[in-house]
Amino acid sequence: MPIPTHADERRTAAKVAALIFATVALGVAFTLYARGRWWLPPVASAHGVLIDRLFYSTLWITGAIFVLVHAFLGYLVWRHGARGDERAAHWHEHRRLELTYTLVPAVGLAVMVSMSGVVWSKIHRAPPSDAMVVEVRGEQFAWQFRYPGPDGRFGRTDPKLIDPRRNPWGLDPADPAAADDLVTRDLHLVVDRPVRVRVRARDVIHSFFVAEFRVKQDAVPGMTVETWFVPTKTGVYEIACAELCGVGHYVMRGRVIVEGPDAFQAWLGQQKPALPPAR
Repeated sequence: MPIPTHADERRTAAKVAALIFATVALGVAFTLYARGRWWLPPVASAHGVLIDRLFYSTLWITGAIFVLVHAFLGYLVWRHGARGDERAAHWHEHRRLELTYTLVPAVGLAVMVSMSGVVWSKIHRAPPSDAMVVEVRGEQFAWQFRYPGPDGRFGRTDPKLIDPRRNPWGLDPADPAAADDLVTRDLHLVVDRPVRVRVRARDVIHSFFVAEFRVKQDAVPGMTVETWFVPTKTGVYEIACAELCGVGHYVMRGRVIVEGPDAFQAWLGQQKPALPPAR
């Protein structure tokens, strides 16, 4: 096997360095291109603003470090790989250098973890006392929603009482609080009013996901999991199921209508209790 000459090594080093620079440049270009086409939808909730801020901060910090480190690596390959007769520096220990490349990343990661903790604590703190409460239930393959009636209380439910046509939630007629509960196919919310969403599942695991709100909460059979947020823009948004839940998963969609207080009250006034009146 022929021994490579210095000229061959220089050409190889130049190719490797060019490959590194090209990979970094393509990564940056693709990210900027994707941002204009497949990026996050416009945020429409107060929590979403916090999440987006954290996401972009993390992306820019890690992205800048990625580019700088690989650009430096490419420079080293080009600069020193082209001088095959140069001897590399060697030492047993360099305390200042070791402390630098240990502490600087550690401090950076600590700052980023702290930023995440602040956002997490704000998202998962207790909701305001005046928050609207609504239940969301996922089932193969649809979403349903339940509002408390004028009494402000949810009625008792029993899976044994579920009738897909007459009593889809299994409301217990013996419980007076269930008499005025409302069951709907669309989720109506009031703009700028906090909402507590109690997420449930009837059959298998689903996941309540509204991309514009940056909200995703698993719905687990046998459990009621609560999350909350504040919608900040009126409009109609799609609810997706973010958990593969069966052969009809792809059609499991719902709608969120965010509207003003007057429009919400007008819609609410048109709804009828889910249970038929007692005879």
